[in-house]
Amino acid sequence: MAVRISGSDDDLPANTDINITPFIDVMLVLLIIFMVAAPLSTVDVPVELPVATAKPAPRVGEPVIVTVKSDLTLLIGENTITLDALPMELDIATMIKRDTRIYISADRSVPYGEVMAVINRMRGSGYLKIGLVGLEDEAQADTAEAPAP
Repeated sequence: MAVRISGSDDDLPANTDINITPFIDVMLVLLIIFMVAAPLSTVDVPVELPVATAKPAPRVGEPVIVTVKSDLTLLIGENTITLDALPMELDIATMIKRDTRIYISADRSVPYGEVMAVINRMRGSGYLKIGLVGLEDEAQADTAEAPAP
């Protein structure tokens, strides 16, 4: 019976594999924590807000409304203008106050690109407060105001 005493053959090679079992365990625990905590973060708290009793601030003068008709003509108030004359006419209507809010009222059939051309011309001349005007559908307003049965 022969016995080998040399230690070089008995050493095990280094294990370079990654053991992912602890990683999976940690990820599952985190998943469970987040699944439990997520519904708790979306709880709605009922709050009774106070009613504002102040009257709305009065408008300073008439609003400046730029209208884009279905045939792509522009109007400021009742005056028909061209897109090139828009900055000058806005300066006249606002008395060169660039912080005046300008409202755009466009026909439903006007292409979006044409409305954007008007907005870009306004922004290019320094008018940055631009609002869009729309009409509320009367049928929707009646159903929204009607109490549910």
